[in-house]
Order: sequence, then structure tokens, then C-alpha cells
Amino acid sequence: MVDDVLAEVERRMRASIDALKRDLANIRTGRASGALVENLQVDYYGAPTPLNQLASITAPEARLLVIAPWDKGSIGAIEKAVQKSELNLNPSNDGKVVRIPIPQLTEERRRDLTKLVRQRVEEDRIAIRNIRRDGINDVRELEQEKMIGADESKRAQERLQAITDRHIQEADQIGAQKEQEILTV
Repeated sequence: MVDDVLAEVERRMRASIDALKRDLANIRTGRASGALVENLQVDYYGAPTPLNQLASITAPEARLLVIAPWDKGSIGAIEKAVQKSELNLNPSNDGKVVRIPIPQLTEERRRDLTKLVRQRVEEDRIAIRNIRRDGINDVRELEQEKMIGADESKRAQERLQAITDRHIQEADQIGAQKEQEILTV
């Protein structure tokens, strides 16, 4: 019973950490990375489609992304999606590929991005604590239904706290790495 609750909490917290990693991968650093644009929604024949399903994305240089669509007719839509995104990038195309130069980040923009990273990490920490709260409620419910004793409930809550602390620490480490990446010139 308790092990099922703990396993579910662990799974949900792991999913939260994975979501944070994906979210932070979309925050731009000074270097080109395919993760920056791979999930952009492109209006492909009237249907919003992730860019990584329409083209291959490569970073041949530190400050350049090259998007090679499989359907050459989608180049205009890809270019438009990049322009409309919040990334502030200016793509250009030669009829075969879309090239996106990644400009150097200004000091002010770096500070803004680190604030954004901290905000996303804090949101993830809140999500993790909410998952812990749900787990504690489940354990207390088991105790009230006399399925487990008070001692086992207390031990389960302590284990829940240890799992929570571990995941919050991991979220903080991921955030610190991303901040360091952003601040590196």
C-alpha cells in the first residue's frame, strides 16, 4: 500500500523534473542548439505541427542553426513560425534550408533569462511540493482507513520528505547549470 503511494509520488516527481529539463532546453543561451526550436509549432497545411516532425535541425556552427525541411513547400511556414516565436530570431532561407543565426546575448538579456530560469525552477519546486502534499494525504487516508498504523504512516511521510528533498535538489542543480550556461560568454 505505502510502497504504491511512494512509487506514484516518485514517478510524478520524475515527470516534473523531465518537464523542467524540456522547458529549460527551450531557453536560449549564447550557443546554437536544436532544442531551441524543435518544439516550435508550425502551421503545416492548417495543422499545428512540431518543427522536429517536419525537418531535421542541425547546428553546424556555434552560432548557427540550419533547418532542412523534408517537404520544401513548408519552408515559408517554418520561417514564419520562427519569426513569430518569442526567441527573437531572424531566419533566412535559400529555397532549400532555413538558416537561423544566433546573435550574441547582451548582459541585460542574460539577466532576464536567468530570472526566467529561476522562475521556472521555482514553479517546478512548487509542483514537487504539491505532489508531496498529495502523497501525504494518500498516506493519511490509508491510516484513517486503518490499512496502516500510525508508526508506518510516520515512516512513510518521512520517506516522502526525503524523496521530495532529493527532487528539489535536482531541480535546483538543473537550474544552476542552465544559469551558468546562460552567463557563460
